[in-house]
Amino acid sequence: MPQIRARFGAQSDTDRAGKPMPSLRLWIAVAVLAGSTAWSLAANQSVQGVKKDKDDAYHISAPYVILIEAQTGSVLYEKNADELVPPSSLAKLMTAEVVFNEIKEGNIKLDDEFVVSANAWRKGGAPSGGSTMFAAIHSRVKVDDLIHGVIIQSGNDACIVLAEGIAGNENDFARLMTGRARELGLTKSIFSNSTGLPDPYLRVTMRDLAKLARHIIATYPEFYPLYNEREFTWNKIRQQNRNPLLAMNIGADGMKTGYTKEAGYGLVASAKQNGLRLILATNGFRDAKERADESRKILEWGFKGFESKVLFAEGQTVGEVRLFGGAQRYVPVMGEGVIRLMVQKNTNDRINARIVYRGPVRAPVEKGQSVGVLKVFRGDSVALEVPLVAAESVSTGSMPRRAIDAVGELVVGLFRAGIERL
Repeated sequence: MPQIRARFGAQSDTDRAGKPMPSLRLWIAVAVLAGSTAWSLAANQSVQGVKKDKDDAYHISAPYVILIEAQTGSVLYEKNADELVPPSSLAKLMTAEVVFNEIKEGNIKLDDEFVVSANAWRKGGAPSGGSTMFAAIHSRVKVDDLIHGVIIQSGNDACIVLAEGIAGNENDFARLMTGRARELGLTKSIFSNSTGLPDPYLRVTMRDLAKLARHIIATYPEFYPLYNEREFTWNKIRQQNRNPLLAMNIGADGMKTGYTKEAGYGLVASAKQNGLRLILATNGFRDAKERADESRKILEWGFKGFESKVLFAEGQTVGEVRLFGGAQRYVPVMGEGVIRLMVQKNTNDRINARIVYRGPVRAPVEKGQSVGVLKVFRGDSVALEVPLVAAESVSTGSMPRRAIDAVGELVVGLFRAGIERL
């Protein structure tokens, strides 16, 4: 396949003191797409200065939405994806993840039984008027049944019983939820209860929810099929799965709906067609019909309009990062496997990329050592983030080499300080 070689500026986010680093050299080989359309990379162009392409032919009415491809995390579309919004029952995805992780770690088992407290019954059971699995007060319910109640019936009582059984009370469980979210790279969302019921401190972003859904699908294959079960009968009460996409024959097989007056109608959905899985997180629809119709259209648009392209083959050098005190000044970096990006068919996607790392990286460096990430931008939005590792080992340099690097760092530091005083 013919290639285009494009040289453009890359910049590490910060140095060891947290200051912006000067631009570094970066060479990237870009594959020519099918037909005559080439993938262009702007030479020495600031990402902030790139104008967003006018290729969003499909009008998406949801105020908050993100659509990603599950395998790579490529972002196909986003709109206000980083705005903090009330999640309603979409927060139960985080509740379920904490429970799944507790089971994985061996802290609880599926056949363990938790007691339905008066608090859980009153706030989430039959008297509450909300979604419930109708667990009787002071009864004992197996964890397995409670998980079904959370996922299929969206039972608030099931969430609270699990929260109290795992952490002692719902407040402490909510702290577990937020802590676990940070471990998973959900950078903004804050969880203050297990149910998603209205609370001024409970806020999430659609980007975080899409990441969470992707994590659940990849990490818990034994539990994910529960999201595709159409109904659950417990205590002689039969309830239907609330996900409207499951019956639409578009490959949907999970995940969660939500509604409160404050949040509007929301949905996190996953669907698979011809080996391609897409994940949609959206919120703020006016009614259930609009949520169902628009969500279906967004997923169908993604399946029909995008295809996967290889940016870098496995083992292919992506670029270089600056070393401090090494036998050489730069170390080549690569992905941990094939780097792919979802691109729109029959369009001129304008792609910009940047290697982001905290540096210069201190020698010695071992081959395979994590050194940063490749951020690929489509317009103003990050379409893909991929971890980068050293493509080769670099030993510590000689004393003169280290001295030269130290002087260079000192000069850069003094120059930066001078600029900041201006």
